[in-house]
Amino acid sequence: MSMTDPIADMLTRIRNGIQSHHERVELPASKLKVEIARILKVEGFIRNYNLVQKDEPQGTLRIDLKYSPSGEPVIHGIERISRPGRRVYRNKQEIPSVLGGLGLAIVSTSKGVLSGQEAVKSGVGGEVLCQVW
Repeated sequence: MSMTDPIADMLTRIRNGIQSHHERVELPASKLKVEIARILKVEGFIRNYNLVQKDEPQGTLRIDLKYSPSGEPVIHGIERISRPGRRVYRNKQEIPSVLGGLGLAIVSTSKGVLSGQEAVKSGVGGEVLCQVW
């Protein structure tokens, strides 16, 4: 698989992990992926994440997936919005509300990677990386 879009790869691994009811998924780490994982944890979509430093220089990001007590995955959908071939930028007024606020947009802004709500509060727009619900 070509790694032209590491973020799409991250989202696919999370999606596949949930479909297979895995406890966790592991993927090559990057600053941006760690930031996305941080927001997913803050917003309650994953149980936890850690940077596991193995032998490779970039390390491995381990994401602990989250399920309800009845075993339903907390993440129902996760999709890439902005892609390397088609970047999607939104100003603060245009940041999408996902599922009427039940979901989450993750936006890369000048103030770092923020949830859509944080970006609106901070008055910044940016690149809409993905949506989760």
